[in-house]
Amino acid sequence: MSGQIIAAETLTDGVTLTCDVCVVGSGAGGATVAAGLCEAGLDVILLEEGGYHTRRDFDLQEQNAYPMLYQERGLRATDDGAITILQGRNVGGGTTINWTTCYRTPARILRHWADRYGLEDLSEEKLLPHFEAMEARLNIQEWPEELANENNRRLLEGCRALGYQVHAVKRNVRGCANSGYCGLGCPHDAKQGMLLTTIPDALGAGLRLIHHAQAVRLNAEGAKITSLNARVKRPDAQPDAGGGFTVKAKVFVCSGGAINSPALLLRSEINPNVLVGRNTLLHPVVAMPAIYEQPIEGWSGAPQSIASHQFVDRGPAMGFFMEAPPLQPMLAASGFYGFGKMQIDFLSQLRHVGVMLAICVDGLSESTPGGTVTLRRDGRIGVSYPTTPALEECFTFAHEILARTTFAGGAKRAVTLHPSPLELRGPQDVPSLKERRYGPLAHSIFTAHQMGGCRMSADPKDGVVGTDHRVRGQDNLFVIDGSVLPTALGVNPSHTIYALAHRARPLVIDAARGA
Repeated sequence: MSGQIIAAETLTDGVTLTCDVCVVGSGAGGATVAAGLCEAGLDVILLEEGGYHTRRDFDLQEQNAYPMLYQERGLRATDDGAITILQGRNVGGGTTINWTTCYRTPARILRHWADRYGLEDLSEEKLLPHFEAMEARLNIQEWPEELANENNRRLLEGCRALGYQVHAVKRNVRGCANSGYCGLGCPHDAKQGMLLTTIPDALGAGLRLIHHAQAVRLNAEGAKITSLNARVKRPDAQPDAGGGFTVKAKVFVCSGGAINSPALLLRSEINPNVLVGRNTLLHPVVAMPAIYEQPIEGWSGAPQSIASHQFVDRGPAMGFFMEAPPLQPMLAASGFYGFGKMQIDFLSQLRHVGVMLAICVDGLSESTPGGTVTLRRDGRIGVSYPTTPALEECFTFAHEILARTTFAGGAKRAVTLHPSPLELRGPQDVPSLKERRYGPLAHSIFTAHQMGGCRMSADPKDGVVGTDHRVRGQDNLFVIDGSVLPTALGVNPSHTIYALAHRARPLVIDAARGA
């Protein structure tokens, strides 16, 4: 049975489509669950707000990739502009543009979920077959340390020199050319994201994939969702094309991610326990660029291949883990605060620039509750993320550790990402970091990992969804994506979402067959 790839703009305006299950979002959660539903013989429509693109479209040009593949052309941010939010908007979602790093959910996080939220069903033992199934399908394997590029190697050598825990990461690739352009779409068809794996699986079993289709509202009659209204989105984040259509289904699945799924529920006036959009977690990231004597060429080679979890568990204090990013010119320049001559001087040395990241783990205590997804008056999505003393302390300490690791890795000098950057010329300058302020709008902050906003909990009064991913108070509505995570993970989240979506397949199948 062959499926269809349909551009929403080709549909008749006002048409009504019917199916067994309508899935919204084609990323790690939506595409994974859709494949299982189609393989079970269900009639599935998968809606994607972004466009359908293949390797022929991935030309390695940043000015083309960000409008084509990212939410808001790569410019999505918190309401105050303090945190840049990198999030996918394409068929395949974040898995088309992520850096391929894969971790199973840490055992300590699963224990915390069981103790705090009653999620005993998400134990290591019970999730193991789902992790193994997705590892086999996506070819998730450890990337050889000897293939680490110079940017990652600086992290490796710096951590080893200081005695910090450090390791090679696992990546979902097959036949990787080690080019370094994962964030712009893989031109080699090596990245085993949803575009090349579960979406083709689903299409082979009859999926109808409709791209450039934004889910606007879910319509309910009592405890049952009867239909979904969608509108046509223009390619590459241009203004809406106008027109729309309706989907009627037995079951609906929200898989738009940890910002768009809460927004869809809010637009639909579905807000169990008044928790939709709350506890949105961002793994807020701070970075430290440095200049090295030898060429680094951070735009070349697997973007992430080395990581350190030395400081991920700091007891009651907020923890963080360290990784490295790719360094294509636009991405590097967007994170550097300077303008004019300062910006030119920085980019002229890009061949010798290395960068280390500290990714902070929010949501594990009341001192780091995360942020909130809201709807603005004009209907656009808002994301607020207030600072807390715990977050400021983590940023402060993380800068110190990044600086020490940077110099232990061989840097000549390092700079902070404050509007007026502080330059460090050796380990002796690290104490001067304490003279600066840390927190939102004090320096550059990023997020590539969005979680929470539709929290899962076994307690009917303490979550948006139950352990079966079903939305409280709705018989035929599920949320299956990173928004259900009760806390941040302390690792890159894609593999956790893959496993949860694989686990959710039979739950949705049973609901559709019983409808």
